[in-house]
Amino acid sequence: MSAPAARLRRRAAWAALGFVVVVALVIAATGGGAQTPQQRAASIANEVRCPTCEGQSAEVSDAPAAQAVRAFILQQVEAGQGRGTIERALEERYGSDILLRPSSSGIEGLVWILPVVALVIAIGGLAAAFRRWRLMDEVLVTDADRARVADALADGDAP
Repeated sequence: MSAPAARLRRRAAWAALGFVVVVALVIAATGGGAQTPQQRAASIANEVRCPTCEGQSAEVSDAPAAQAVRAFILQQVEAGQGRGTIERALEERYGSDILLRPSSSGIEGLVWILPVVALVIAIGGLAAAFRRWRLMDEVLVTDADRARVADALADGDAP
């Protein structure tokens, strides 16, 4: 196989891998398809803290306050309210600590941005290092270098 054909094949493989990753991210971000109101309510309740329990979501807690939160969420979902509206109503009622997922705005947005920035910097650093290593392998030998080696071999200075 010729070098251009091998390069084209390698690029096609990377493009296919990139396509699969993008499709997987889209499916994960959209939730994979249509959900019932109970599934949507459970998804929201899973990201809401139980008002009386420590460290548990409203979805897994059996406390009466968690049951009330789940009932409120289901009622709002069945009324056609979106996730953001329901979360804002819960924040108004219980305070901003009710949500288990940090806000994506303000200083709390750094929780979402910093890992992405670190990943991009790491990938850039690796790409630069690989490029530098690849360029280091290309050593140019001049005629003067060859003559110097031949003189050294002729003089018997070589080990």
